[in-house]
This record gives sequence, C-alpha cells and structure tokens, in this order.
Amino acid sequence: MPTNFENASSNTSDSTADLQLIQFSTTEVRSASDQKVVVVGLYGVPGSGKTFLLNQLKEKLGQTYFAFYEGSEMIATLVPGGLGAFQGMEEQEKTHWRRHAIDTIGKRCADSGHVAVVAGHFMFWLEEQEAGWPVYTQNDLEVFTHILYLDIPAEVVAQRCMNDKERSRPSTSASHLYKWQQEEKTQLRDLCRRHGILFSLVSPNPNLLSKVSILLSDFRYHTENYNLSQAKNKLDDAIVASQGQLETVLFLDADRTLAAEDTGALFWTRVSELCSLEYEASTLNTLFSGPLGHSYTAFRQAVLLYEETANDQEFDALCEDVALEVTMHPEFVSLLRLVAEQKHVGAVVATCGLRRVWDKVLEREGLSEKVRVIGGGRIADGFVVSAAVKGALVSRLRETHHIYVWAFGDSPLDLDMLRMADQAIIVAGEEQTRSKTMDAALTSAIDYHGLRARQAVLPIKASPRLNFTKLPMIKLTEPKFVESLLRGRSTHGGLQVLCPTDTNAAKLLATPMRDAAVAGPDLREAHRCVGRYLAIQFLTDVVGLEQTPIRHVLGHQTMGYQLFHEHQTTIVALMRGGEPMALGVNEAFPLAMFIHASDADDIKPHHLQGQVTVILVDSVINTGKTIIEFVQRVRKLHATVHIVVVAGVVQAHCVSGGSLNHTLSRHAQLHLVALRLSDTKFTGSGTTDTGNRLFNTTHLP
Repeated sequence: MPTNFENASSNTSDSTADLQLIQFSTTEVRSASDQKVVVVGLYGVPGSGKTFLLNQLKEKLGQTYFAFYEGSEMIATLVPGGLGAFQGMEEQEKTHWRRHAIDTIGKRCADSGHVAVVAGHFMFWLEEQEAGWPVYTQNDLEVFTHILYLDIPAEVVAQRCMNDKERSRPSTSASHLYKWQQEEKTQLRDLCRRHGILFSLVSPNPNLLSKVSILLSDFRYHTENYNLSQAKNKLDDAIVASQGQLETVLFLDADRTLAAEDTGALFWTRVSELCSLEYEASTLNTLFSGPLGHSYTAFRQAVLLYEETANDQEFDALCEDVALEVTMHPEFVSLLRLVAEQKHVGAVVATCGLRRVWDKVLEREGLSEKVRVIGGGRIADGFVVSAAVKGALVSRLRETHHIYVWAFGDSPLDLDMLRMADQAIIVAGEEQTRSKTMDAALTSAIDYHGLRARQAVLPIKASPRLNFTKLPMIKLTEPKFVESLLRGRSTHGGLQVLCPTDTNAAKLLATPMRDAAVAGPDLREAHRCVGRYLAIQFLTDVVGLEQTPIRHVLGHQTMGYQLFHEHQTTIVALMRGGEPMALGVNEAFPLAMFIHASDADDIKPHHLQGQVTVILVDSVINTGKTIIEFVQRVRKLHATVHIVVVAGVVQAHCVSGGSLNHTLSRHAQLHLVALRLSDTKFTGSGTTDTGNRLFNTTHLP
C-alpha cells in the first residue's frame, strides 16, 4: 500500500444542497458470494486533498456500511517500529508491507461486509528525475474494485503545497505536477481496464463531496445481478402502464437501427471539440475494443466516463446537441406512429447507449408518450444495458408477461435479444457504417444457435447482409408485414395457440376423425392428412421457411422452399396415437428426424444435439399431463430449442385455465398447433379410445 505523506488542506466543502443519497437495507447489499468485496482506491498527487476528502466522507457517510483507511496509517499499524521503520527499509521490503496492508484491508472488509475507501499514492516523482517510480503493487490490482482519482488543477495543488505549514513538502512546480498527473491518469486508465477495475476522475467543484458520496453509495450495491433487476423493473413499469392490454411488443435497438447515426460516437465527437486534451471521438471505441470488451464492467466504465466528462446540466445540453444530429429512418417513424395508435401493441427502445438522447429524439417525433426508452448513461439511471440485459428483457416479456415480441437490431450486441424473440428483424445499414463483425456473428447464430431472422435494408439503397436464403428480406412499409405485426394474437394466458377450429378446412378434416364408423387404415389416413395440413398451413408460419436450390421442370436451377432448418428438426411421435399424424407432418418436412416415444425419457440427448426445432405430435390432448412431461424433458436436455406441439384435438379448458396452459406458458420458444379445440373431455376407453380406433384394437380389454 503506498504511503500517504500529505496533509491536504483542500478548500472543497460539502454542498448545502439536500442531496438524496440512496439508502439501502442490509438485504439489498451484495454478499461476498455475489462479487468480491468492494475496495475503492482514492488516488491523486500529493496535495490534491485525499486525506481531507477521506475525513469528510467518513463524517458524511458514517461507518455503518463503509470503512475508511489512510494508507500510511495502515502501514504504520502493521510494520514493527511504525512508519519511521518503514521509511528506512529497502524498496523490496516496502513492497512486502504495502501488499500486506492492502490484503489486510481487503480481508477486514470481506469479514465485515463494509466498503473500504483507501487513500494512497500511485507513484512518486521528484522534479529532478526523468521518470517517476510506481509504488502500487500487484495486490492492489487484485483487491481494488474501483479507483477514484482526484483531478485537481496542478496550479491549485502547487499552491496548496506551498501554503502547507504542517508538513514539509518538496518544492514542486505546477508544470511538473501536471506532467505527474497526466502520467498517473494514463497508467491508471490502462491498468484498471486490464484488471477489471472501474476508474473515474473526480474534479473540484462545490459539490465534490456529494458527488463522491453518491459514487461510493452506487459502488456499494451495484452488481451485475442488481443491474439486471433494475432493468427488469424499468421494463415492468412500462408494461404495467399499458394496463394489461399489450399482446405484442416491438423491442428495438436504437443506434444504427432506428437511425443511421451512432449517438455515442456523436457525443464524444462533440466532447472532443470542447476539451480535446482529455477526450477523443474514439473514446468508446477504445474502451469496448479493449480487455473489457462489451461486458457489464465495460458499460459501467462508460457511465463513469460520461460522469467525469460533464455534470448533469452539461450532459443534458450535450445530449440535446447530439439528438439534433439524429434522423430516424422514416420507415420506423411511420411504423411506430401506427403502433402508437394501437392498444394491444407497444414499443420499447432498449439502447446500450444514451437514454437521454433517444428520449429527446422520440420526443421530437411525437412518440415519447407511447414508446418507452430503457437505457443508461448516468449513475442516476441505476443500470446499464448490455447484450445480456437485452436478451433477458425479451425473455421477460415472453415468459413473465406472455407478450409476443418482435425484435429489431443491427449488431452482435443484439443477437441475444433477436434469438429470444418470436420474430427477429436484422436492420442492414450502409456498408461503410454498419458493424463489420455482424455477418460472421449472424452466420454462426443462424447455423449453430437456432436464430431465425429476416432483414430490412435501410436505407433501401444499402446492400443486404449475407443472402436471402439465410436472411430473407422484408420491407417495413409492406402492407402484409405491417398487418402481421399489428394483428391481434390468439393467446391463452401466454401460451401461443394456433387453431382453425371454425374454418371450413378444419370442419372437413375433422369429420372422419369424429365418425365412429371410421377406424383402422382409413382413420390413420385421416390423421395423416391432418398432420400434413397443420404442417403446411401453420408450422411453416410458426417455424418459418428457407430457400433451397431445386431443378426446375424445364431443366434449369431455381430456388424452392423448405422448413427453416428442416434438417435440424426432430419430429417426435407420441405413441401410439400420435404416429399417423406425425407421419403426415414428416411427409411435409421429409428432411426432419423422426423418432417414436412412448415415454418422455425415450427422448435422448442425441435426438436434440444440434437441433433447432422439436415437433411433439399427439392425436388428442385432454389434461395435458403427457405433453407437459415431454416438454419438460426436452427443456431439460435443451434450454433454447424451439418446441411446437401438434395435435388433432385439444380439450379447451387445459389451454385456457388448466395445467397445460399454466405450465407451458412459462416456457419461451413454444407454440401449440391444433386442428380444433373442444369443450368435450376425452376420457376414451375401448371403442372410444383414439389409439384403439386407429389400430383396430377396440375389442381388447
């Protein structure tokens, strides 16, 4: 632990404003198992005011949740002979005690649950020397979770040191102190990113104490789990506001999806014009292309960058400037205005970027009252949006709120949410500005992870991604597309049910199935025809189609269609009554794997390995008990495979309020397709049992 020699006399005082620091119960504080103990380093050159601020924080925040340490004092308590003995040691021995000091602090706080705030030095640098010598240790990099750097103007620090009557300090010029600060900030930013430590500059202002207090309170409770819970709460608030009327939600990425612009890049370009010495237009690119990638920690670090760059008023003004440079694609403006007129359809914009910018953009378009924005950018927002958060929110819409989701995105950060949605639309923008890694990521997601998506090219002059076989093209303004998006959904408490009970085709196909005079081969043929009809008429919509090369009757090559990932589809015939109908489904999809299963455990891991869709087929569903067992078995073996249940007839109560609806509505990626729903309870036996009628065994006991 670096020794802290200064006795700072900062003039910074606590703001008299009544700032509402967030208070948390002990149940909300992270446990040691959630994340390692929070240890915050407070750094700055000698004379920057670390000790003074540390004492102010101790008084303001108290010691219920926090523990405050002066580095030199901790070393003095550990080293035999105290600080004087430490100062006389060789550098190697000093390093040993510095390591011991930070490890002791970390252990104490792990035992107590306190957040540690530790004031210390990063390096020393005498003016006559060419370079400073670092005094941080590897243990510091392992223990610290956050580092705050007091970025006080060098001239102010130099004057403080000159006026300090209590401590003898080497005479140091403002120019040297400035060089020292720049070196420390550069090295710290790099080290922190390489070791997953959140780093932020804090600059002098009348509210410095309150600003740092708010940061420390945030650091105390903010974990990845907490972050996700806050994002879910924000989504839930938006859904609750609809008063239970929503059946469909458009879940949209923002930057380079709703508009061609990247608002983060525009923000930092604007900042670089105002303070070019500190920030560059590529600030975010540097962060996200570094060791942290696009992790939760990286997005939290981005928030701290925004915090250190501008206060709330300045940030809002910058967001206003950026919003003025954003032009939404007119196709999305028109579509969202249509959505705004619907009671059963809603829209949520989820951005990894700046919520405030998109609030302003949507407000300008007259959409802010109907389209909610979920995003961050400031500590006050309470959470950040990452790829994992987007995916989790789409899952929540489907599994908790039982809402049909259309997801729109443009980059690899959107793939989780696109894969989890009922319908996925890739927005393909101009080649020179769109994600360069998306094509490879898309190919992998489609080929190996079950993504079924289409693409919308915006603007229309842009080139499409991949090819139309892997990624069919749609137009957002096409009437058929708009109609499919806005239409009401036939749902039973969240379970997606497709059933043509009252259509003429269903009535005709159901007649021989219900006719007591029809049995044996004729009844099996009737079931086979129903299976083929349901496959062609409904499963092709639920699962989707893909193009496949065929030879035209005139001899040339052309393109035909097959079920999406047909060769990665498993048809399960629930024996014995489901076999004839399953054979009809297989007739429509001849490339699919076909297996017989008398019991759920007959489905083995190798039946699902590499598969994208599983089709469970039974002739009759009464209570739903058997289907539930099969669904649970499939989900146990494969958490994300798309499951479609196909049946000839389903007892209406089990999908409206029975156990089938209650259980299956909790599963994502699941649909039920039936020829008809019936109020009759099927408790057949002997001559009325469908299995016996299918195989002429009605005479058996």
